[in-house]
Amino acid sequence: MIELDAIDRTILTLLQQDGRLSNADLAERVNLSPSATLRRVRMLEESGVIEGYAMLVNQKTIGKPTNIFVEVALNSQSEVNLNAFENAVAACPEVMECYLMSGDSDYMLRVVVSDTADYERVHKEYLSRLPNVSRIRSNFALRTVCKKTAFALS
Repeated sequence: MIELDAIDRTILTLLQQDGRLSNADLAERVNLSPSATLRRVRMLEESGVIEGYAMLVNQKTIGKPTNIFVEVALNSQSEVNLNAFENAVAACPEVMECYLMSGDSDYMLRVVVSDTADYERVHKEYLSRLPNVSRIRSNFALRTVCKKTAFALS
């Protein structure tokens, strides 16, 4: 873990709110010179605190309003089977997130599709063909209540 001071936390908070903030504007908001601010941002990037920059797309506006959370159980948790599953699931474009889990299921996926018919297609073309799967359980999200992309840095 990296030690962050108050200025680092402020820089990270501001960049999480607006990743396109210019260095001059950022420097003004944290009350540092532009060169000192740029040095801090570069240090945060090089140390891995800043992992990258991304633009967020509204999934409804591109015709993919439906989130399905899919629990997947494998028939074996050998390293070979886990690797085969993980490599295959990463190739599915509709799988936006995949987590190795504890509990009843081995993996939890977030799949984004246009509607139930589109999910049926994804299920047939990808999910049912994933290696070493013994069970797939799908849960359709009715509505997104809370979705965050920024971490609280206090």
